Amino acid sequence: MKVCLMFIFSMILVSAWGNEMGDIRNDSRFVSDHPTLPIGSPAPPFTLPGTDGKTYSLSSFSKADVLVIVFTCNHCPTAQAYENRIIQLTKDYAAKNVALVAIMPNDPTSINLDELGYTDMGDSFEEMKLRAKEKNFNFPYLFDGETEKASLAYGPIATPHVFIFDKKRILRYSGRIDDMEKPTKTPTVMDARVAIDELLAGKPVSVPTTKVFGCSIKWAEKSNWIDKAKATWAKEPVTIDSISEQGIKDLVQNHSDKLRLINVWATWCGPCVTEFPEFITMNRMYRKRDFEFISISADELAKENKALQFLQKQQASTKNYIFSGESKYKLIEAVDPKWQGALPYTMLVEPGGKIVFAKEGIIDPAELKKAIVENKYIGRYY
Repeated sequence: MKVCLMFIFSMILVSAWGNEMGDIRNDSRFVSDHPTLPIGSPAPPFTLPGTDGKTYSLSSFSKADVLVIVFTCNHCPTAQAYENRIIQLTKDYAAKNVALVAIMPNDPTSINLDELGYTDMGDSFEEMKLRAKEKNFNFPYLFDGETEKASLAYGPIATPHVFIFDKKRILRYSGRIDDMEKPTKTPTVMDARVAIDELLAGKPVSVPTTKVFGCSIKWAEKSNWIDKAKATWAKEPVTIDSISEQGIKDLVQNHSDKLRLINVWATWCGPCVTEFPEFITMNRMYRKRDFEFISISADELAKENKALQFLQKQQASTKNYIFSGESKYKLIEAVDPKWQGALPYTMLVEPGGKIVFAKEGIIDPAELKKAIVENKYIGRYY
């Protein structure tokens, strides 16, 4: 009898939770270890560092009539798609005494490289600073990735996820910004703006919850994914094949449908060896997209085993070649007539053979990642 009563009581609680949360958590199949803050709850306190060097707390926004808290991040394509709209939202409502603050909820160490296929930056605090400066954010951008204490208290489902609080800091809206994640299309339902306008007018929010679309939160417990990924990478086969002058010309002409990154290197070239791990990182980031990385060793063909050993140590499970010809000048001309011959040499080649990036010497990884992700064959958005 006692068990039955407890079961009935628990079902009542689940039903009440579902009604309170509306679309977001109204199905027992989606019970989360990190539940979302229910409508009608007071705003949980927080104290977090901002990218502007200041420290912010809930009380930092005490004078605002409405407080908008957006959980967002650097790496997620949906979050990036909404950056300009969040900037515009802040601008449009600043004079109406509405404060907006963004919180980055992800543990940076829980993000696998293949989850960074739509970005040139991860979610570390230093990269947040770069993103805020590059996009000229007009709102505080706070880092919660170290402890995720604030994020656990609010329970965002995905990035971006908006929480809107009234003057008394009671949650009145939780969900999406609008109904269109693509920045190239116009939304038809401006959910967050409607909620803000209703609160400013002293009205109850007509639609207090909506579903959200975006990347899942990278909670700290997901960090074991990284160890699994490393184990997988270590098992991937590494090979090297010889390639002729004509073969290199064919590579550069790029008859594939992929953006092609080509790096010419040698085991005896210090800068080549130093920067090579950056190319492995980029390959792991973008290889699930329309992208491929190809390395060409300029070592003597007799040194093929030495080149292979280096590639194996780097876990370079990519397309790797070693030049079979004797004339390094023919290698230079085959790769790019504009190349003067110093190693390393790196090119980004679009389908059809158009070279859109070329660098003699060590690359700037941030510059190259940006060139990749902003190329028309890749892109930041779905």
